Amino acid sequence: MSKALITGITGQDGSYLAELLLAKGYDVHGMVRRASTETFERIAHLDGQIELHQADLLDQSSLVEMLRTVRPDEVYNLAAQSFVPTSWAQPSLTGEFTALGVTRMLDAVRLVDPGMRFYQASSSEMYGRVRAVPQNEDTPFYPRSPYAVAKAYGHYITVNYRESYDLFAVSGILFNHESPRRGREFVTRKVSEHAARIKLGLADALPLGNVDGKRDWGFAGEYVEAMWLMLQQDVAEDFVIGTGVQNSVRDCFEIAFAYVGLDPADFVQVDEKFMRPAEVDTLLADPRRAAEKLGWQSKVSFRELMEMMVEADLERHEQASGRRRGGPGTR
Repeated sequence: MSKALITGITGQDGSYLAELLLAKGYDVHGMVRRASTETFERIAHLDGQIELHQADLLDQSSLVEMLRTVRPDEVYNLAAQSFVPTSWAQPSLTGEFTALGVTRMLDAVRLVDPGMRFYQASSSEMYGRVRAVPQNEDTPFYPRSPYAVAKAYGHYITVNYRESYDLFAVSGILFNHESPRRGREFVTRKVSEHAARIKLGLADALPLGNVDGKRDWGFAGEYVEAMWLMLQQDVAEDFVIGTGVQNSVRDCFEIAFAYVGLDPADFVQVDEKFMRPAEVDTLLADPRRAAEKLGWQSKVSFRELMEMMVEADLERHEQASGRRRGGPGTR
């Protein structure tokens, strides 16, 4: 039985990855931080199927001890401070987790067992002010936020450890990937949540920042398979993972409100406080290398993704509030 360790197992990607690995017969372990309030909502249904260990990306010795205890075959480093706006408010902490935390994990692998295979969660935000459209594995980075700068460090330190210590260490440059498990602070989930709440009479407006920003959005439940495939290759190599299709934030809320039979013009409000200090206007993946070498490609369309998220939020709020959707054009 193969054994895997997932940092960030309580997050969106970590929960989907844990499900995938369990389905493949893995012995799955997860890293959690010691905190006064733990959030296990996304992995509650996996209770008894996975084993959790306390450690912290800020503490090297705890990482070494965890790896010595678990002795995984594969390490998936998904933990980070991952919300871009927060990285301007807490740039140093973002760097500690999202940049130096990768170094600590890689060095722990090197010290405990260099034979472990290591996956690093890189991000399309590293492309920032894009140098080419679409973006592939060879497109230069131009990060536009403390988060993106930290991710670029994590990406390059992974390359460095691969080349310096012959580790099987790879980075997946994942473009935006969403799901009903996405954090409510992220724009797609903010849109789906508000569309559902407005439909049920629980909210009356959706405040947003830049509605013209364009992204390559896919379904997180599919993207975790690409992570796994990267660690099954004979040669350690980095891959861009995305759909190759671009949509705007405007497309996002138009699909969501159409699903619940409402006109977004009546509810969407552009609010300057949600604008970024430095904007990333457009991101679009060129995922051909992943298709050719991994045999991976996305299947869920953006419309299907947004409707899936709105439906999940409708069901959640109907159950919590006792209210029911209704009216013409509604689902």
